[in-house]
Amino acid sequence: MVSRKMGAMIKRVLAAVVMIPIAIITLYIGSPFVEVLTITVGGLLAWEWANMLSSAKTSHYVTAYMISLATAIWAYNFEVIIPVILIVTVIVWNMADKEKYRKLITLGVPYISVGVASLIWMYRSFDPSEGNFDARFNYSFIMMAWFFLMVWSMDIGGLVVGCNLRGPKLAPKISPNKTWSGLIGGILLAVSVSIIFMYFCTEIMEIPFYDFSKFRYISFSYKPMQMQYEWNVDNQLFYAALAVLIAILAQIGDLIESAIKRKVGVKDSSKLIPGHGGIFDRIDGLIFASVFMYLFFMYIL
Repeated sequence: MVSRKMGAMIKRVLAAVVMIPIAIITLYIGSPFVEVLTITVGGLLAWEWANMLSSAKTSHYVTAYMISLATAIWAYNFEVIIPVILIVTVIVWNMADKEKYRKLITLGVPYISVGVASLIWMYRSFDPSEGNFDARFNYSFIMMAWFFLMVWSMDIGGLVVGCNLRGPKLAPKISPNKTWSGLIGGILLAVSVSIIFMYFCTEIMEIPFYDFSKFRYISFSYKPMQMQYEWNVDNQLFYAALAVLIAILAQIGDLIESAIKRKVGVKDSSKLIPGHGGIFDRIDGLIFASVFMYLFFMYIL
């Protein structure tokens, strides 16, 4: 049993050693390589989704998913993207009229398209040419590297702490192996990595970050007792708080994937990645959190 676990862990480490540098280097180089990598990963996810949920018409579903995803990545216009996703969703719903998992097969259209494309949308939202960032620095790379590190930290912290401390189950009916200690451990590691990363960027590299506008100060006042307090929020604290949110969202994305696999009756989405399972097993939390983070950075911050 011990040797089997060690073998699985070695496979996971070796796969990570290959995958992580590819992701980081591609993010640093930028377009069009980022888009190519994203559509490739999305294509593999589309193939897994179709094969996991259907034994027939898989090629039809994959084609539909890819049309929707390619539009979401390269259209650059939500007036085009949204109608295409809706139309393809309706088409897939009609194609899957005799399928056992009709709803999940149809859900694949928006889930894959919006989830995967959000990574590209977020990447582009930090483009210095938009005028919000200093053109001397590659903010797209910096912020996406930070985002990836938050999700990876949640995974690593959750795995290490959860396996060693165990304790009460987080969602026993969905994923029996996940614990509250793992969730807390993942959050703490994500916060720690975020603080170190932002300290390096702001204090050592002296990279000027975007003004938080309404988030710059948090104030509290209670007139009956004449109490007033104002907290100056710096980059490290601000992004540490976001790290908590990302970690929780990534865990929710992981649980959603676990619920889908449990409903279908499979352990892994595929066996594409040695020791890791499939693409969906690796990016479930990433694509779920990316949607909310894109909306936050684009429309709230």
